[in-house]
Amino acid sequence: MATLYQGNVPTMGQTADAAGPVIRTIELSDLHDALKRGWEDFKAVPSHAIILCVIYPVLGLVIARVAMGYSVIPLLFPLAAGFALIGPFAALGLYELSSRRERYEEASAWDAIDVLRSPSFGAMLGLGALLLALFVTWVATAQAIYVAAFGYEGVTGISDFATRVLTTSQGWWLIVVGCGTGFLFALAALCISAVSFPLMLDRHAGALDAMVTSLRVVAKNPVPMAAWGLIVAVLLALGTIPAFLGLAIVIPLLGHATWHLYRKAIVSEPGVRPVPPPPQRPRKPAADFPANLFPWRNRE
Repeated sequence: MATLYQGNVPTMGQTADAAGPVIRTIELSDLHDALKRGWEDFKAVPSHAIILCVIYPVLGLVIARVAMGYSVIPLLFPLAAGFALIGPFAALGLYELSSRRERYEEASAWDAIDVLRSPSFGAMLGLGALLLALFVTWVATAQAIYVAAFGYEGVTGISDFATRVLTTSQGWWLIVVGCGTGFLFALAALCISAVSFPLMLDRHAGALDAMVTSLRVVAKNPVPMAAWGLIVAVLLALGTIPAFLGLAIVIPLLGHATWHLYRKAIVSEPGVRPVPPPPQRPRKPAADFPANLFPWRNRE
């Protein structure tokens, strides 16, 4: 049975105030509640973990194999860390599922593809392309930092790479500069996408308006949003263990939780009634398939 959360009243209309949506002040406890509700959504619709999120562990394994095979082990960590940059876009279907549960609608993994019919899907693609460009730039920057520290000489294996990074001054410089640079990239991604995609899905906002609203949310709630970024980073790091398989749970959890965080951070529009769900097409049982395939038999 779907659960309607108190205070999570869905609104689907356009923003009435030219200044943009009204931003709430949130607390650290709201982050915990968003994660709790995200976990409830995940438990309610667990099948989407296979259909929507199995690509991330598979991609992680491919990344690891390519890195091992082509002696680009130094890029393994930047590639894994890059999940935080593109994750908000990758979770589009999860926002749709959480939205459906709010409206007492039946939610299944297949319902996630309804996001493709959103009027703002083009804007979502645009912001997703921006995050992808940010990801590519991050990987290129990480490679440049490693070359600045150790040159173009390759490594012979993971043990050789670990020895270089952990036992040399160049390695510690790489850790400090690399982590500091990665933090800046993650901060940029967080600021422009913290609530952008849920806002576009919920109110059909444009990409620019959504990014501006996300920036306003971060500016009004710097401590909670910084804590949220840390939570995302820690969970994604844990999700890479073992062999990125944990991302099959972490990605949907964070996706659903992001939707509930959006609900807490943005005030619902007053006087706007939710758009009624589209009519459900009746699903015919599989036993009727032969009759539907050969309709003349029904006239016998």
